[in-house]
Amino acid sequence: MLKPLPVSTFTLRDIIENGCLYIDKTQYIYELIRYPKRTYFLSRPRRFGKSLLISTLHEIFRGNKDLFQNLWIHNSDYEWKVHPVIRIDFGQNTVNSAEKLEQVIDYYLEGIAEEYGLTIRGFDFQTRFQDLIRQLARNNQVVILIDEYDKPMIDNIENIPEAKRIRDTLKAFYAVIKAMDAHLHMTFITGISKFSQVGVFSALNNLVDLTMNTQFSSMLGLTDAELRRDFAEYSTALASELGYTSEALHGEIRRWYDGFCFAPNGENVYNPYSVIHLFFQRRFFNHWFATGTPTFLIKLIHAQNYDIVQFDEVMLEEIDFSTYELENLSVIPLLYQTGYLTLKGFTQELGKEALYTLSYPNYEVEHAFRSYLISAFSYIERTMARSYLRKLAAAIKEKDLDQVFSIMSVFFTNIPYDLQLKYEQYYQSILYTVFMMLGLDIEAEVETNEGRIDAVVELSDHILLFEFKIDKNAQEAPQQIKENKYYEKYQLHNKEMTLIGANFNSQTRTVDDWISETN
Repeated sequence: MLKPLPVSTFTLRDIIENGCLYIDKTQYIYELIRYPKRTYFLSRPRRFGKSLLISTLHEIFRGNKDLFQNLWIHNSDYEWKVHPVIRIDFGQNTVNSAEKLEQVIDYYLEGIAEEYGLTIRGFDFQTRFQDLIRQLARNNQVVILIDEYDKPMIDNIENIPEAKRIRDTLKAFYAVIKAMDAHLHMTFITGISKFSQVGVFSALNNLVDLTMNTQFSSMLGLTDAELRRDFAEYSTALASELGYTSEALHGEIRRWYDGFCFAPNGENVYNPYSVIHLFFQRRFFNHWFATGTPTFLIKLIHAQNYDIVQFDEVMLEEIDFSTYELENLSVIPLLYQTGYLTLKGFTQELGKEALYTLSYPNYEVEHAFRSYLISAFSYIERTMARSYLRKLAAAIKEKDLDQVFSIMSVFFTNIPYDLQLKYEQYYQSILYTVFMMLGLDIEAEVETNEGRIDAVVELSDHILLFEFKIDKNAQEAPQQIKENKYYEKYQLHNKEMTLIGANFNSQTRTVDDWISETN
């Protein structure tokens, strides 16, 4: 009989006592806790197991060895010493001001003190925090576990002045941890974002950041080996139900949910939330993406006029991952931290800064995120956008360019008047994303010996070369393609080529003129 899947359970005790499936990560945890006097930080996207990790650490430091009977750590040489634990989950409360954050902190401190039969004193949350640590440490050094450390700031990210006040309150909170180091055995802090150490953890100069540590890159998420081993029976049942072979099903799971990588030379991992819900609901769907809408990210991409075409392959230096701060929000590091982009390559030349390549992790993230981008940039409701996409796919298949540009214009006409978008990149980005959503082989800004082609779409028997203009004459575009010999790069493909020029009218926000020539 299959074990129940932990679809809505995020605490170790509930999972074990209810006989649910648990992926044994305790060997990784052992490597973390075998040495005392460590202050760790780990950021991972939402729904990747951070809260379960905190719960597991809590049970270990409370000495609950019996709970781990069938897990790796139970038979290790870990000594299972009991430590008092201060556990705070900032994800449990809505914080809209620095004052509310102080109330939340005090609520947790009072609750922990009551749990241990203590009365804490102090004139503010910092002194009460110090007093709680000092009293708890009378029996043994204290362990501090902080989950979702960044949620109070993220909840107020669109109100930067208040977010900065909240950040300053958090800085004061973490300063206590450093000051009370003599009384602490270990501190473990998790969150989604990796704000710069200077901004939030300025006092924690002993912080060990595990976010891009190769040794622990697979501690959260599912490795391929874990998927094959622990979900074998579920896979067999689902493959039979859907009419797949076992390997065909595995390949589809990999395409949809694998591909996350969190460290140079780290192993790829599957999204655990999506995999669990795949087997629970028995269908492929955007399980993880549907749990959170990246509204703020879309607004930030809009505000910074970011070229969404670049999301297919972005290059960053290592320093770019550690300079994320409220006053200077950067799109790409934030997309990486939240899981919409992931590591796809890593190079480092002797004496030079490491260079990382980022891209979408898998089909689920790419397809769902592009859907949001189309709606956000074209201002079309997502269900309507999908309807237009189906019609557009049929028009392209029939090579009906009149219908293609008629449908494409729908994606532009809803752009508000006040945006005043008079640059080709915006319209080109929408067109590129639409074609990608159709599953077409498209390249943008393609380099040739003579310059760049705006876009190339390659069909099974045809190649379409696009050159875009804005508030100009579309007739100029095919001539530009021919004069610069853009087509020569594709002549060896032995396919018919059509040169297409299109003009975007920034006033009417439509494709008001287009021309095509067969080459």
